[in-house]
Amino acid sequence: MAGEVARSVDRRDGASGQGDLIQIGVAVDIPEPWGGQLTRRRAEAGDPQAADIPAHVTLLGPTEIPAAALPAVERHLAAVSSAHLPFTLHLRGTGTFRPVTQVVFVAVAAGISECELLAGAISAAPELNREARFPYHPHVTVAQDVPAEALDKVYEDLADFSAVFEVAAFTLFLHSGQARWQPRRDFRLGG
Repeated sequence: MAGEVARSVDRRDGASGQGDLIQIGVAVDIPEPWGGQLTRRRAEAGDPQAADIPAHVTLLGPTEIPAAALPAVERHLAAVSSAHLPFTLHLRGTGTFRPVTQVVFVAVAAGISECELLAGAISAAPELNREARFPYHPHVTVAQDVPAEALDKVYEDLADFSAVFEVAAFTLFLHSGQARWQPRRDFRLGG
C-alpha cells in the first residue's frame, strides 16, 4: 500500500461531472500488483466495466449528489477517515452472488468489520444516505454480467487468490458519465 498512500492526497484535477448533479463513489483501492492483476482478469472475462472501474472494495456505491454538496461531503469523509484506524485487508478465494446477480468476486477474508464500519460511517451523511439495493458485503468484483461460462472460469481461476495489505486510506472517486472513474482525493485513516 506504500505506493498507493504516497500518491497525491488531493487530486482535484479528476473529473468533476457536468451540470448540477455529480456522481461519486468511495472505495479502497487494491494496490499493485494485485489491483492490476484483478482488473486484467476482469477484462479477460469479457466484463466491459473492467476498462472503467479499477479493482476496489466499495465503501459507497455510485451516488448522485448536488455539485454544491461536494465540499460538505469531503469534510464528512475527512472526519470519518480521522475517526478510523488503518487496518489489514486480506483478500482470499472467490465467491458469487448468483443467482441473485451475475457477479463473481474475490472475497474479503479479514478486514470485513473495518469495511462495514467505514461504509456505515460514510453513508451516515445526509447527502450520502441512500436506499441500498442489497445489504453491504465487502468484496472485489472480478466478473459481472458476462456469460455463465466466463463467470465459472473466473470463479475457478481465482479460487486460490490471496493478497494481504494494509489499508491506510480510502479514495473519493468522481464519474463524469464518460470513461473511467477518476480519483479525486485520498482520505488517510487515523488522520
